[in-house]
Amino acid sequence: MQNQLQGRVALVTGSAKGIGAGIARELASQGAAVCVNYATSAEAAERLVRELSDRGCRAFACQADIGVPARAAALVETVANRYGRLDILVNNAAIDPVVHWESVTEELWDRIMNANLKGAFFTAQAAAKQMRAQGFGRIVNISSVHGNATMHGYAAYAASKGGMNALTRQLALDLAPLGITVNAVAPGLVEVEKHGYDTPEARGLDAVQIPVGRVGVPGDIGPLVAFLASESAAYVNGQVFTVDGGSSARFFLKQDPVDPG
Repeated sequence: MQNQLQGRVALVTGSAKGIGAGIARELASQGAAVCVNYATSAEAAERLVRELSDRGCRAFACQADIGVPARAAALVETVANRYGRLDILVNNAAIDPVVHWESVTEELWDRIMNANLKGAFFTAQAAAKQMRAQGFGRIVNISSVHGNATMHGYAAYAASKGGMNALTRQLALDLAPLGITVNAVAPGLVEVEKHGYDTPEARGLDAVQIPVGRVGVPGDIGPLVAFLASESAAYVNGQVFTVDGGSSARFFLKQDPVDPG
């Protein structure tokens, strides 16, 4: 359904590139005004805003490191002041270094937690105060299949995304009486700029491990986020939705998919 977010205002953290940019495009296509937040990718953020504006969408870019609570609160205030409200928060900003557990330093641990979990909480806290005044709000957290510990080298990252899942459920309980729902989307393997493939053959090696037969793209995540941000999802709350082409189902069953031929 097109334009189901008409008149809504959305903030998508970490949305200059990758999955965040795909989500921003989808929300804008559904009629929402979108703040494209970035920490360091100013050129990419402005490029995305121009793209959306050329399509007749309302959008602007705003720099903020949401891992610092005061900056997260200021970001929310900037969006609300610009558009008069904030209806949708998508907590997408994250970093995902692959580091063996023995090599994780306190500094790296704190950097991952600040970006992935602390930032999400304090941005949600600030957004919820604005949404409470409106009597309506949608918060969608972007988690990961790694929140269930699926790969070596992701100890700190997995902890941050497992925390994101717990935070989603807890905030769903706390904010529901205020007219705010909170859900999460947990992507599997998605090809983005920083995790691209050098050759089609390399992509194919991953694709054959995924039941639907291909690697995900950012456009696979946005439609579910848009649904969760809409009026149609008013009774959906406290859920974590996996979007991975069926990979987690395959791992859970511990067997290869049956060849339909």
